[in-house]
Amino acid sequence: MKPQLNLKYTLAKQYLEKETYYFNIFPKLKNVILEIGKTLDNSFLEISKNIWIHKSVKIDSSCKLVGPLIVDEGSELRFSSYIRGNVIIGKNVIIGNSVEIKNSILFDEVKIPHLSYIGDSILGYRVHLGAGTILSNVRLDKQKIKIGNVQTNLNKLGSIIGENVEVGCSSVLNPGTIIFENTHIPPLSNIKGINKRDTVCVE
Repeated sequence: MKPQLNLKYTLAKQYLEKETYYFNIFPKLKNVILEIGKTLDNSFLEISKNIWIHKSVKIDSSCKLVGPLIVDEGSELRFSSYIRGNVIIGKNVIIGNSVEIKNSILFDEVKIPHLSYIGDSILGYRVHLGAGTILSNVRLDKQKIKIGNVQTNLNKLGSIIGENVEVGCSSVLNPGTIIFENTHIPPLSNIKGINKRDTVCVE
């Protein structure tokens, strides 16, 4: 159930390490970000209410930012990216053209360069999503989401992705998908369930 996530690569470390299942963080994420925001030093600017941005971050003027939001050192938000709130973005992260993110944690050095949706998800250290990747977070029948035999009691849950995962272009990860560390997902894949390295469920 738990892919390898090196928690030293996120500001949410002390909160995630308390959770039996990482998905339990999502209903609490707004309050977690507000708590972390109060502890940040003067290298961060609160550019709007509950939006903390490190002074080194590059933000294109076309971006839309909704808080609570933290963007850490060295990251870049490119043309027309949309951060919809309850998001922690780590160090040296790239959020590219027309990428939409909500209620998610992105560890350091995550790369999402083009045309992707990330909802209610955790992306571990050095995860890379190819262009057009979708992390779907709602079932078509709107039922609560299960991971294996575990009922999450969440109607919205995307993916939890371990470190050093590469996802090929135009792939869809279905609600409640787990990808273990060091996995490569081929382009145009349809992924669901719990996926350990070399046992990726492609349909």
